[in-house]
Amino acid sequence: MKSTLVSAFLAVAATVAIAAPQDEQYVLGPDSQVKTDVPHGKVEQRKWDNCKAFPGTTRDWWIYVPAQYDKSKPACLMVFQDGAGCVKPDGGFRAPVVFDNLIAAGQMPVTIGVFISPGSFPGAKPGDKPRSNRSFEYDSLGGLYSKFLLEEILPEVKKEYNLTDDPEGHAISGSSSGAICAFTVAWEHPEAFRKVYSTIGSYTNIRGGNVYPAMVRKAEKKPIRIFMQDGKNDIDNQFGNWPLANMDMAASFKFMGYDYQFVQGEGTHNGRHGAMLLPDALRWLWRDYGKK
Repeated sequence: MKSTLVSAFLAVAATVAIAAPQDEQYVLGPDSQVKTDVPHGKVEQRKWDNCKAFPGTTRDWWIYVPAQYDKSKPACLMVFQDGAGCVKPDGGFRAPVVFDNLIAAGQMPVTIGVFISPGSFPGAKPGDKPRSNRSFEYDSLGGLYSKFLLEEILPEVKKEYNLTDDPEGHAISGSSSGAICAFTVAWEHPEAFRKVYSTIGSYTNIRGGNVYPAMVRKAEKKPIRIFMQDGKNDIDNQFGNWPLANMDMAASFKFMGYDYQFVQGEGTHNGRHGAMLLPDALRWLWRDYGKK
């Protein structure tokens, strides 16, 4: 069962990078382009190879620090899953570029970005490919990934940078399995994270995530703000139907009176629409921060 699950999941994950004709309409706007007249933050790459939550794994991670950061003033925080694909200035999401532009325009607060890749296990012998731990880390419900984030990664960031303790100043983002992971962190720990950006979210039965719509309806409303994106031509397979799952999540948020947005496009299972929406999503998520 485990090998079947992993093989099927890898087939799903492989489709993330494939753009179909329905996706060609989604192109990055000016806020996702480098502008010479705005201050540019810096990005530092790190490696995490002493993981306690997921022993034996190793991973790359990055810290983005905006040019406006002042160590005497607590900065906001935003964490991205699948960090390698989000941190590149010429990649799909180009999050540091978007941060530069929106912070300079006063459309989001001074925010430190943390970009984390999923863990992997080294090959059993020389020449073997590493084994990804992505599905276990991202698709599993419960608090294990939150524990890794809150007890390992963020304390490391706080050693060097002054982060706000205000949960309203903490956001988290992800795509596909990274999206359900991001939501799980906020769901388990709204005292730590209250803003979520979810694109092509895997709220399906890869590892039990299909229960979330019912859980949202039955649990006491939590102080979470969420911006969701999905495409009408997203995946439909043995784990579930991604468009229906995201619609079900959105319906549950509406029923419970959550502060949410759901944008459903025509796209497939890739990041093009979500990347295009990133500037608008950040403006919406941060729209009233510091103004209350």
